[in-house]
Amino acid sequence: MSFRPALIVVDFQEDFCSGSLAVPEGRTIAPIVNLLLNLPFSLKIATKDFHPQDHISFATNHPVPNNVPFTSFETIKNPNNPNETFVTRLWPVHCVQGTPGVELIPEFDLKNVDKIIEKGMDSRVEMYSAFEAPFRDPIVKEASSGLGQLLRESGITDCFVVGLAMDYCVKSTAIDAQNEGFRTYVVREGTKAVDPGPEGWGKTEKELKEAGVQLVNVDGAEIDKVKALAQM
Repeated sequence: MSFRPALIVVDFQEDFCSGSLAVPEGRTIAPIVNLLLNLPFSLKIATKDFHPQDHISFATNHPVPNNVPFTSFETIKNPNNPNETFVTRLWPVHCVQGTPGVELIPEFDLKNVDKIIEKGMDSRVEMYSAFEAPFRDPIVKEASSGLGQLLRESGITDCFVVGLAMDYCVKSTAIDAQNEGFRTYVVREGTKAVDPGPEGWGKTEKELKEAGVQLVNVDGAEIDKVKALAQM
């Protein structure tokens, strides 16, 4: 079997590091992310939440009293099939197009990134995954990022996922990558969770394993296999 690995760095943006939706210790993963970016991955991708001001995930776009960031939830309907629904937590306004919070952090070594994928631009749907909105009956094509097609056109076989946050966008991106047919790994040291406890990080580890996603370490055999590509 061929081995053409891709690195996907999820949403390493100002609002998730120091802004309105800061992930605890999120900024501290920069050295690991940059270390991985220097390895001979066949394709290196960065993703960005790129929301319009009226995005459905923002608590301010919902009526009181059920519009409290972090604690309120909303049931979202598939725009193309109202019988398919998704329950999502509501968030503070974050990663709005044209604002400083949408920018990738300056510590992130962008010179080694081949492609930036923007997601979450359809105001009607939540989009944790860098591939698709969380609807499958049918897929909301208007929200699709094109990431799956890009990976296939590049001949990618394996996806290594890092970034923010482990229990939301990293998890959803990794599970979608696995479901798209790529062998998928999350590098533990390259991500942080909104909730680092058992209900966040702990639960996410179980969900990833159930989906077939492997959790690996930066000094593990899987990363060594990427390093070995430099000798070929």
